[in-house]
This record gives sequence, structure tokens and C-alpha cells, in this order.
Amino acid sequence: MFPLSHMLRRFVQSGCLYVFDPDGKRHVFQGAEPGPEVTMRLHDRALIWRLVLNPELAAGEAYMDGTLTFENGGVAEFLRLFARNRYHLADHPVQVQMQKLRLALRRFHNRRINRQKAQKNVAHHYDLNRELYELFLDRDMQYSCAYFIDPEDTLEQAQAQKKRHIAAKLQLADGQRILDIGCGWGGMALYLAQCADVDVLGITLSTEQLDLAMQRAEAAGLADRVKFELKDYRELDGTFDRIVSVGMFEHVGTANYWDFFAQINRLLDPDGVALLHSIGHMSPPSTASPWLDKYIFPGGYSPALSEVLTAVEPNQLWVTDIEVLRVHYAQTLEEWNRRFQANRARIAEIYDERFCRMWEFYLISCAQMFRTGAQMVFQMQLAHKRDAVPLTRNYMFENERRLAEAGDIANAAE
Repeated sequence: MFPLSHMLRRFVQSGCLYVFDPDGKRHVFQGAEPGPEVTMRLHDRALIWRLVLNPELAAGEAYMDGTLTFENGGVAEFLRLFARNRYHLADHPVQVQMQKLRLALRRFHNRRINRQKAQKNVAHHYDLNRELYELFLDRDMQYSCAYFIDPEDTLEQAQAQKKRHIAAKLQLADGQRILDIGCGWGGMALYLAQCADVDVLGITLSTEQLDLAMQRAEAAGLADRVKFELKDYRELDGTFDRIVSVGMFEHVGTANYWDFFAQINRLLDPDGVALLHSIGHMSPPSTASPWLDKYIFPGGYSPALSEVLTAVEPNQLWVTDIEVLRVHYAQTLEEWNRRFQANRARIAEIYDERFCRMWEFYLISCAQMFRTGAQMVFQMQLAHKRDAVPLTRNYMFENERRLAEAGDIANAAE
């Protein structure tokens, strides 16, 4: 078990981890503080060194493949144990050196993502069987952080509140032309068209999302005002009064940030307002999760705000508001996982057991990162002019109240 046993002794400071090695020998790693208790069994001797050199990637892969199993506590408790002790693991000398290496190689990971690569990355995750997403998302198919005003809010309520919160910041008015970059299955674009007499163009690189979004616009009787296209943000021309992007910026790639905001600069009307909703992290620039990058979101990265602002400032855009949502995404992911587990048998029929283990590892580990780690969501409002929106935030609260009184949530849930 050496050197894994040496690393685990340093790692487990809270809770207890029991490990059965491939020879069946039991090893106990007991922390000084109370915490989760997990029993883990390793079925492959090669896994020992892989866990030492790249614990996150190796653990995720081994769980997917069945070479790492749990006999007490399960994967959820294991990931909770990991979250409680992650900083002790990061301090281990091997992990310190591996992180230095990953940071040194960061520029290769952050290479420019062209249109073809972007579409391939999107297809990997978003062009999966639509029923999968229907089984764990809310009825409006919102696949981004919800907005929980009350911890007891349902997922449907919280997602509708997210759309309302964003619409309030956009200061909508009749006659505006709106661009939705990374429109998903069309829910945000359709919602904005219901809030005001506006024309909306939604763009996506997912053929599956495009198909459903167009169907939804027809069914809602909004196809004359809400259009959807299979298009990259770099291919757009013209100007828009409002630009919104929810859950897409994570896929842009740091090498493309300057180009992204340069395009926002070009596309946004001189009096316009843009709203960027993205996952980020509160720590300095880092690297993407190797497991998430390989299996879930290839090319994905959650930026530090310093990386985003470095690209915004040279493009002469005013940052008129920034809001950080801290645990909202943890609550969202926890509800997605609850629904995923409730429909796990059907998802295994659509794909297989390995796919289910992969996705539950994704949903649970990400929930822990937002619950206890550095991950967060930010909403950044941008404009050309300092007075493009009122000079206090009162207008946001007034807009939210007006939309709520208009019954937007009830309409969105129908």
C-alpha cells in the first residue's frame, strides 16, 4: 500500500477511512476530528500508484470501472470525506509537486478553442439522449445554477426565480433585440419574450438543444419573435440591445476570453446591457479538474474573477454590477442528484451502469465543491456607458417584484 498509505495518513484528519487493499488487507486511517466513516475496497494493484499521482482522476475512473468500490458509506459519503479533508491532501509533498506541474502545463490546456473544437466539446455533453436531462432537470430544462430565495423552494421555483433575477438585471423594454449566447433548450429566450415584446435570437452549438428549442418556440406561439440558430458566438454580426449568456462562458477557454468580450463589445448596442452568468471560483487562477475535463466537460474551466476582468477591461466595457451566488449551485446539484437517483434504473436502461456511476460522481462531487470548496457562480452586468442602467440597484428589486406580481413563475411552470 505504500506510498498510498503515507498519503492517506496525511489526508484523513476528519472522519475515518477504512481501505481494503487488493490482497484483502484492511488499513485504517482515523482522523482526530469526527466526520464521515467510509469503507473502500481496491481491486487493482495498479490503482495504488494512480491514486497517489492523480487522486481525483484515478478515483473517479476507478469508481466508474468498478475497480474501486464502497462497502460502507457509499460514494456520496466518500466525496463528503474528501471535501472535508481536501486541503490536507493538497499539502502532501507529492500533490504539491503535481499541482506545480499542472500549473506549468496550464498554457497547453488553455489553448485556443476554435469553432470545430467548441462544437465537439458541446456535443460530448449536451447532445446526449434528451430523456436523460428530462429525468433530472426541472420542467423548463434549465441546466445551470438555480436561485433559491428560500431553502424550501422547489427546483421549479428556484429555476424560475433565476430567470426572473436575470431578466430584472436586463431592464427589458418593448422593441428590444436580445441575443442569448448558449441558449440551451430555449427556456431563457422564451421567458424573456414572455416578459416583454422583444425579439430574441438564441444560439447554440448543440443540435439536440436546437431541435427542442425550435419546437418549444412553435408550441408557445413565439416562433415569430424567438429564433434559434446553430451558430458560434464568433460568427455573429449586427447589434443587440441586450445580450445574455447563462452557463456558456465556462466552455469558452481562457485563451479566448479577450475575443469573447471583444465580440460582446462589437455586438452590444451603445446603450445596451449584457449579463454574463457563469461558474467561477474565489481562489487564484488554477487548472480544470482532470476528471471533469476528461469525462464530463472537455475544455471546460471555471475562471477566477481576476481572469475575467483582465479580459473585460481592455475591451472598454463598464462592469455595472457583479453578484456572487455562493451555495445556490450546491442546492441545485443536490436536487439534480436526488432526481437522478430516483430515476437511476431508467437511466441505466438508456445507457449503462458505468454511465450512472460516472454521472453520480459528477453530480455529487460538484455539489461538494460548491458546498465546501472554492466554486461559486457570478453574474456580471456589462455596458458601454456608465449610466446604461440606473445608478442604484433599486430598479432590479422593482423589476423582480413586478415580474413576480405578473405571475411569471406560475406561467413558466405550466
